[in-house]
Amino acid sequence: MPATPSGSAKPSTMPLIAACVAAQVGAMLGSGTFAALLPDFIDIWSLSKTDAGWINGIYFVGYLGAVPFLVSLTDRVPPRRIYYLCATVTILAGMGFTLWADGFWTAMLFRLLGGIGVAGTYMPGLKLLSDHLEVRAPDYDHSRGVAFYVSGFGLGLSLSFFLSGVIADNWSWHWAFVVTALGPVFSITVLHFAVRGPDPRTAVAPSTHLLDFRPVLRCRNAMAFVMAYAVHNFELIAFRSWAVAYLVFAGGTGGGPVWGVSPATIIAGAILFGPLGSVLGNELSRRIGRRIAITFMMLTASAMALVIGFIADQSYTLVAGLAMIYCIAQVSDSASITAGAMAAAPQGYRGATMAVHSCIGFTGSFLGPVVFGLLLDLATPTGTIEAGVTAWGWAFAGIGLIAASRPVFLYVLRD
Repeated sequence: MPATPSGSAKPSTMPLIAACVAAQVGAMLGSGTFAALLPDFIDIWSLSKTDAGWINGIYFVGYLGAVPFLVSLTDRVPPRRIYYLCATVTILAGMGFTLWADGFWTAMLFRLLGGIGVAGTYMPGLKLLSDHLEVRAPDYDHSRGVAFYVSGFGLGLSLSFFLSGVIADNWSWHWAFVVTALGPVFSITVLHFAVRGPDPRTAVAPSTHLLDFRPVLRCRNAMAFVMAYAVHNFELIAFRSWAVAYLVFAGGTGGGPVWGVSPATIIAGAILFGPLGSVLGNELSRRIGRRIAITFMMLTASAMALVIGFIADQSYTLVAGLAMIYCIAQVSDSASITAGAMAAAPQGYRGATMAVHSCIGFTGSFLGPVVFGLLLDLATPTGTIEAGVTAWGWAFAGIGLIAASRPVFLYVLRD
């Protein structure tokens, strides 16, 4: 069979990609609800910034605890079974938060459960897509399918921020969690009707036990992308967890919002355009090489982090505009990193590689919000505008300096 040109797409793959992206959007619908309403919860429950960081971060502890087992299992059982089960867990987590969360510990419990649900939908959904793409179009460059799928993460999170803010403003935070918790119902429905036939079997069965990740850990090329992904997530989730709170602060110091939209809606809009940056970043990687493109995109985002916090008392239009650009820049390398890890996976260990990619990668997702909150508390404002701006400035700068280490992994660990 002749190779499909890299610049063209097989028509038969597009409905599959679209279905998986749509399912991912639904699965992520409740992921940003707490972060979107963070200023409200800080006031309602009298949370410290470190407490708020932990509630944001515990979501990814649940993810980390479950992802090694759930994603590795996709090398051995149909990914769709895992997806459906964990989508149901996500629904229960959102509804549980609505009904019973009343402070720090109960919020931690249901956020933890929500993270477990995402562990069984995000990467298993990507494995489901990759396996079907390999059967339908074995000679096609699958990095574009990966790029579109990864964009579903951002689209779902954007919609989560937007809906959560609108619903909470017009009704209550309880209703925001109810509505967003129903997103995975849509995901299950889409996959059931749009992805026909059984999930393909893995061509080469793993020769080790379920949680033996040594073949992946020994693969330097794969681990280079895994470690870069960890620092990528550290910066990305730190910003997304604190972005609304930052814009609320900036609005109070820089003359107040003048755009006529809430901070949650502004961040939702930025996240909405993020997938475009991810897709374009993948196209850049295809033309100049993954490592060079990723390095450029990473350092651009890190440079912006060194500036954004220190301008919180400037024009709100400037602050909000730069926050949106920074949000888009952060995800420009996302698809390229994930596609790189999958391409470097040892034969028969794609699911295990994705498990390691997620487990180590989302360690950064957990640490980012916590470290950001800790940095804010260490530079606790004394009540003056200048001190507050300094605290936000150092928090963002600290995140940016850590994130600037990402390119090192791409070159030190490669074969």
